[in-house]
Amino acid sequence: MGDDKSMKTDLQQTEMFEVVDNRGPVNIIKDNGDHSFSLCENDLAAILMGPAVRDTKVVVVSVAGAFRKGKSFLLDFFLRYLVNEGREGWEGEPSDKLTGFNWRGGSARDTSGIWMWGTPFVRTNSKTGEKVAIILMDTQGAFDNQSIVKDSATVFALSTMLSSIQVYNISQMIREDDLQHLHLFTDYGRLAMEDDNSSADEKPFQRLEFLIRDWAIAYEHENGAVGGGEYLNKILAISETQHDELQAVRHHISKCFEKVGCFLLPHPGKKVAGSPNFKGELQDMDEDFVDSLKEFVPYILSEDNLTAKKIHGVALKGKDLLHYFKAYMSIYQQDNMPEPKTMLRATAEANNLAALASAQELYTAEMDKLAGSSSGYVNETDLLTHHATCCDIAEKDFKAVRKMGGDDFSLSYLNKLTDFMEKEVEEYLKQNESKNIFNSARTPITLFIILSVAYVIHGIFAVLYIGPLAFMSNLVFWGAMLTLGVWVVLKWKGEYPEYADKIDDVAQQIWEQGMTPLYAVLITTGTTIVLAQAAKKQSVKSKKRS
Repeated sequence: MGDDKSMKTDLQQTEMFEVVDNRGPVNIIKDNGDHSFSLCENDLAAILMGPAVRDTKVVVVSVAGAFRKGKSFLLDFFLRYLVNEGREGWEGEPSDKLTGFNWRGGSARDTSGIWMWGTPFVRTNSKTGEKVAIILMDTQGAFDNQSIVKDSATVFALSTMLSSIQVYNISQMIREDDLQHLHLFTDYGRLAMEDDNSSADEKPFQRLEFLIRDWAIAYEHENGAVGGGEYLNKILAISETQHDELQAVRHHISKCFEKVGCFLLPHPGKKVAGSPNFKGELQDMDEDFVDSLKEFVPYILSEDNLTAKKIHGVALKGKDLLHYFKAYMSIYQQDNMPEPKTMLRATAEANNLAALASAQELYTAEMDKLAGSSSGYVNETDLLTHHATCCDIAEKDFKAVRKMGGDDFSLSYLNKLTDFMEKEVEEYLKQNESKNIFNSARTPITLFIILSVAYVIHGIFAVLYIGPLAFMSNLVFWGAMLTLGVWVVLKWKGEYPEYADKIDDVAQQIWEQGMTPLYAVLITTGTTIVLAQAAKKQSVKSKKRS
């Protein structure tokens, strides 16, 4: 995972939003130009793995629909609302040009692939105190003259599967083909989210919002959410006289989304549609459009309407969402649309990987409390006891997460967690051993003892005129002195660590096989002598008393 080097703005507790970085639009899923797509993983990770987002629940707001219908244009007003924290006048001055996601007038496609705004906004819910990171996502328009049905289905399905609020951008009114397209695009997503453990009432997606652009019959249903709700109820109503296919489409929508709404937005005006010089200035838009826009944006983004992204009933954090992006893109890069079983497996894998990553992080965090790099030396027995406790905590965390694929499928990921923890504890033991001041000084102490003993023995043999033994002890002395000097230079310069390690290994062997047994013998002998002397004194005292 990449480190997010962007600066996080310090805000007062009373402020609602926290800007994570100042990046603009980022192309996270690239259109390769050959009817295939690729994931820009590093760019996506830079957004989702930032310090304020990776462990925060995410609200992903996506706008999808036919091309050249103003999706990017709309998202830039979402940006204004977020940047200005929803305050009075968030829509800007009448002469302000609209910037943010790239947009333009005309008939040619402007957005390709999927783009994400590089500045997530962290909002604190004043009621619950919980933080959520709001992420805006722009998608390639469907059914342009450069795309095939597979392209449109891929982008729309990915957008729906990965967003918590999907705005379906439609022109003038909801037609039956709009519902048919929605059915096609969401069918794979629905199958990917369902498994044998799903309840009958559980729905795979959170919120779908039909946005009807250029609504012209306000005399039937007034502009806004109320009129939109009335209109949507009429469109989605099911009657016995309807064809089975039409009924199936409507049942499908109700089964896929927890909440379905509709908003009617009037035409922005002739200056907007007819001028190539239009740059998004409010002063060039019709008043009715601006009033409706000022109602629609908070309708989507206000605190009470935000919906965290959930999969299988579990709210996702930034780091979790990255797993799902990677899993889905790996199967959508195939030549054909993926099979439902493949989609389900990819979702289950991402689900289990997210739970595994969370448990691994928890284990590491708990271990660091006792034996982290900034901690001192810990008794090895205490460290292993703490490791067992951390393993239990991590395994419980993994099992507590609701997962897809069943117990047998999750077992392999639980085994990966166990393997990870066993490898990590070995590293912690090595790191802990390096903190032991005595162990780190064992090599110079061993060599110093050798040369000291050799020096004394050389002196004794020299006095006794035992030349060969004096020469041998002198050779040992200078050998130990030279080895100690080489070891110090190697450690100081950090060069040729393999040679320093060999010296450490030899010193370790000498210490364990020679000095440690000798030390034990000396301690035992000394203890025996002390106890004997004490017993002798006690015997003398007893005789004197008698």
